[in-house]
This record gives sequence, structure tokens and C-alpha cells, in this order.
Amino acid sequence: MQHRIVVLGAGYTGAIAAGRLARRLHRAEVAITLVNTEPDFVERVRMHQLATGQDLTRRPLSEMFAGTGVELKLAKVTGVDVDRRTVAVVDANAPGEPEAEELEYDTLVYALGSGWSDQGVPGAAEHAHQIAGRPGALRLRERLARLDAGESVVVVGGGLTGLEAASEIAEARPDLDVALAARGELGDWLSPKGRRHLRKVFDRLGITVHEHASVAAVEADRVTTADGGTIPATVTLWTTGFAVHPIAKATTLDVTDTGRILVDGTMRSVSHPDVYAIGDAALAMGPGDKPLRMSCASGTPMAWQAADAIAARLTGGKLPNAPLRYFNQCISLGREEGLIQYVTADDRAVRAALTGRLAAVYKELVCKGAVWGVAHPTLGLPTRRRHVVRQPARAVSPVSTAA
Repeated sequence: MQHRIVVLGAGYTGAIAAGRLARRLHRAEVAITLVNTEPDFVERVRMHQLATGQDLTRRPLSEMFAGTGVELKLAKVTGVDVDRRTVAVVDANAPGEPEAEELEYDTLVYALGSGWSDQGVPGAAEHAHQIAGRPGALRLRERLARLDAGESVVVVGGGLTGLEAASEIAEARPDLDVALAARGELGDWLSPKGRRHLRKVFDRLGITVHEHASVAAVEADRVTTADGGTIPATVTLWTTGFAVHPIAKATTLDVTDTGRILVDGTMRSVSHPDVYAIGDAALAMGPGDKPLRMSCASGTPMAWQAADAIAARLTGGKLPNAPLRYFNQCISLGREEGLIQYVTADDRAVRAALTGRLAAVYKELVCKGAVWGVAHPTLGLPTRRRHVVRQPARAVSPVSTAA
């Protein structure tokens, strides 16, 4: 009897987990199904590049997982029943009203990730663009292409996504009036060296920075700040944060108020031992007992940890105890400039930072390495497939005993 492993989501974390499991376990003893709505792997860390007109390499998941034993199912997840151990899906490409289907699992890896959040700000959902995924990035790409010289673009949010998007747009379209609105000071979490370099690049690119500018409303042609000020905006790009997929919150899983699944150190649900959650969908604790932030830097080691823990529990092996820690924050500032901010294990900036062209090359290598890691989830090291020695008890449908 094969152990059925269903992985929901083929972003960085889900794809890595599925591939790593396939290389850890004997193919005849497990059935690994990877569910995703899109046929291609999406490099989410490059969406700001896609939005500015750059063409990204197409990476079909069918090719990435060819010969691995992982079954790719193109479907949209509509629900999860963690008590019955089933996942409800519909065909992602079916015309009209798609027919529902149910997938049964013995082990579930929940990696549905996150999307953009308007933070409840009036007008943001109606008027702002977002680049949390490929559809949003393509819509922004089309809109930017129609802008005339001198028109304005306002990027709301001074986090990593906002910094990368503002600099990418300003570099690609120097004829536009690009501005960034940040709640605090520009790059206030960076080291002094990092902040100086960031300001220098933004000045050179002509980006207007509105600091301590919390956006309270978005209109078709402007944003309004909490103090009543307005910033002209032919196009508004919203990058202030992410919201997890709502499916987990609708289950009996233990989740946070925002819907992130609570997990232990092996990424196993604290309430349902046959469910693992990784990436943005999970709340995992890192060094200093601080929650890991939503990022590829967090998701990749979470995927390794979950896959290795699942394999260990199925094969009777030793549970992994890899440290979930940070080393740096990598920020692209256009194609020619970058900023690598070195950090402590719990993600606090230290004095050291790499800047300039070398930092841009470093960031590009990180992006390429992330994709390589999806296709090579065991980091290229030889892997020994182990036999499954433990099988879970499967739920049995009640049988009528009536005469």
C-alpha cells in the first residue's frame, strides 16, 4: 500500500518539498501528488522585473519534475478537510463550471503561500496594482506600457518588495515620475551603510521618497496620507504586505488570527500530525523565539525541514534539527545596483553590507540559485532513498450493519 503524500502549491517551498521527498523515499512505496493552478513555476522574487517589461524564462513544472515520480496535478484547491484527510480541487483549465474532485492523503504538505493584502485601506482593492503573482505583474506591465512621459507612479510600502519595484520601474522608465511612500524612514531597518547606499541609488534614479507617509486611501489618480496630504498617482502599486490563503482558517487546524498554520520545529501542525505547513502559510519560530518572516529565505529551509521530517518519520530515521536562521537580506535596485544587508540569525541588521554592481550580481546569483534549488532539492548531494516502514491507519468508511 503506497503512502499518499499530497503537496498543495508549487511555489518555492512546495516544489522543493515535493522534489526532496521524491529523492528521499522509494518510488514504489509513496505516491506524491503536487497540486498547482499554473503549469509553470513562477519566480515570485522576479515579479518586479516582469512588471517592467522584462521577459522571464519559462519553466514548465512538467519538465522540472519529469522522471522524479512526482505527479503534477493542475487544479485549484477549493477546500481541505483535515479530519477526513481530503482535499477538494477543481480542474484549473476546465471551461465553464468545473467539476469538483476529492484527493485523499495520508500526509499533507500545505504550501499555498500568500497573496497581496489591501490592509483594509479604502480604494486600494479598486485602484491599486499588485505584484504578488504573475497575473498582477502582467496587468501592471500592460498599464505601465501605456503611460506617457511625465506621468506618475506611486509605490506604497517601503519593505523589500517596494524598494525593488520602485527602483526597477524608475530604471526601466526614467521618463516617469516615480515616488515611494513609506510608513517610516527609508530603509530604517538597514545598517547605516545600507541606508546611505539606498538613498544614493534612489537619488540617482530620481525616485521621490515620502517618509512617515501612511497611506489612508487610494483613488484613481492619487493616494491620500493619514495626515491629509495627497500624492499624485496615475498608477499606484501596493506592496505593503501579504495575506495567506483563507483555506486553512476554514479548517479545524490550529491557526493564527491571520490564518497562518501553527507548526512545531519540524513544520508539523501542532493540532494535526498528518499535516505539515511551510512557507508563508505557516507560523514557525526562528532564533530568539521570533516568528520567521514571509520570504523565500524562510520558506526554503522550512521546506527542507518538513520533507526530511516526513521522510524520517516514515522510514524510522532520525528527525532533522537544521537551524532556521538568516544570513542576509538581498535587495535588487534595478539591474545595475544592489544591496546585500548582512543580518544576525534572527534577522537584525549588522554593520556589514555589500553594495553596488557586485551586490547586483550577488542578488542575481541568489535568484538563479533559488530556481536551481527547486530542480535540485537535495542541493546536488547524493541521496539514499529509504524504505517506508511506518504506515498510518487510514480512515474507514462506516459500513451499514442493517439487515
